[in-house]
Amino acid sequence: MLLAVRDQFWDKGYAATSMDDLLRVSGLGKGSLYGAFGDKRSLFLRVLRDYDDANLLALRERLDSAARGIDVAREFVLGLAGDPTGAAARRGCLLANSNAELATSTPDVAAEARRSYRAITEVLTAALERARREGDLDPGADPCEVARAVLVAQLGLIALGRTGMDVGTLTAMARSALTRLLPSPAQ
Repeated sequence: MLLAVRDQFWDKGYAATSMDDLLRVSGLGKGSLYGAFGDKRSLFLRVLRDYDDANLLALRERLDSAARGIDVAREFVLGLAGDPTGAAARRGCLLANSNAELATSTPDVAAEARRSYRAITEVLTAALERARREGDLDPGADPCEVARAVLVAQLGLIALGRTGMDVGTLTAMARSALTRLLPSPAQ
C-alpha cells in the first residue's frame, strides 16, 4: 500500500496528488488513512523517508558487494542511463523531484534531503577511499570532495533526464563527467 502511495507522489508530485488519489491507490477509507498516517504531509514524509532509506541501503549493499570501489561511484552516476526507454530518466528520483518542488516551502522536506544527501555522500566517500586504496583514484584526490562532486553530477543528470533528454545524450554526459571527476591515477 505504501509503495502505491509512494508511486502516486513520485508520478504526480506532492501538490498534484489529491487526497482522493491517495485514497484510491491505498485502498483505505479517509478515516483509516488519517488514523494510520495523519495528514497528507505526514504520509508523504513517511514514504519519502522509506524511499530514501531503501536507496541508501541498496547503495551500502552495492559498496559491500562491489569488486572495486570506483565501480560504485560510476554506477551511481550512470544509473539513469540504464533504462534504454528513457522512462526512468523522465521519472527522475523521488527525493530530487520532491526537493525541487518543496524544499523552499517545506522545511521537513529540506531536512530529509540534507539527511539523505549527507548519508549518500558518506557511502560514496567510503567507496572512493576504497578506490584510492585500490589504485583507481588519484592518491591526491580528497574522497569526500570527489563524492560531493559525484552527487552533484548525478543530481544534474536527474534534472536533465526529467526534461525528456534522450538516454544517449544523458549517457554521454555522464561518461564525460565521470572522466573528469574520477580520472585514473595514470592520467
